[in-house]
Amino acid sequence: MDASLGSSELILNPDGSIYHLNLLPEDIATTIITVGDQGRVQEVTKYFDSVEIRKSKREFTTHTGHYSGKRLTVISTGIGTDNIDIVFNELDALANIDFTSRQIKSQKTRLNFIRVGTSGSLQPDIPVDTFLISSAGIGFDNLLHFYEAGQIKNKELEQALTEYLGWGKYNIHPYVVDFDKELGAVFDSNHIRFGITGTNSGFYAPQGRKLRLTPSITDFNEKLAGFSYQGTRITNLEMETAAIYGIAKLHGHQAVSLNAILANRATGEFSKQGHRTIDRLIQYTLERMAQSQLV
Repeated sequence: MDASLGSSELILNPDGSIYHLNLLPEDIATTIITVGDQGRVQEVTKYFDSVEIRKSKREFTTHTGHYSGKRLTVISTGIGTDNIDIVFNELDALANIDFTSRQIKSQKTRLNFIRVGTSGSLQPDIPVDTFLISSAGIGFDNLLHFYEAGQIKNKELEQALTEYLGWGKYNIHPYVVDFDKELGAVFDSNHIRFGITGTNSGFYAPQGRKLRLTPSITDFNEKLAGFSYQGTRITNLEMETAAIYGIAKLHGHQAVSLNAILANRATGEFSKQGHRTIDRLIQYTLERMAQSQLV
């Protein structure tokens, strides 16, 4: 029998819930929609037929309910890959660790993760208010470097990008993880594009923005926009996708990131109807899920 996980490894609250998310194993479905903003959870579940679970702790708000006969969970992750590390490890623990014995279950449950988030386009021909599926996530943070993750990376794309960028002098060593093609196919249609997504470690200099501080890489966006691999470009920037793909795939789960393009960094345009665009993406996501075999 495997050793039990120690109390400083698997941290539970007095009521038996997982430490940060404040959830019990029965609180989550096997198909989970992730959003960044707490307020966006309600914007998704307002379309549900029923909601059975509503829990919040810190920036993590969770609703579980039913839509078109499917049990779904919607959870807010907050911003950044550090939060993804917490949320995705704890969601996996809820599904695949016995909290009573504190042991990993022999029979694993595979979860489906669908990120519904906002993003900025790098390409002038990808306008604001369009939808995009991330075929791969490029991590410009260092999260996946802390895991034994070599087996799940797209090493060819990673090497080509590293050689093209030459950013080792800035201590930037990007990692690349592909989306789950089976799950991505659920959302494929003529209403949504595909592209490679850059996941950044911050919002300002890590995305080439300048207020009072000067970025060390002054052509950050232009350099990324000029890269192409096997006919696919780096199309957009956000702050979670690569970590979602990496942590999900390491656990044996499926993940796809759906992006509402609210800004175009090449043209300087920002959406004038951002809330409506996000709502359209939410409805698109739910409709495609209702038509799918996801359970």
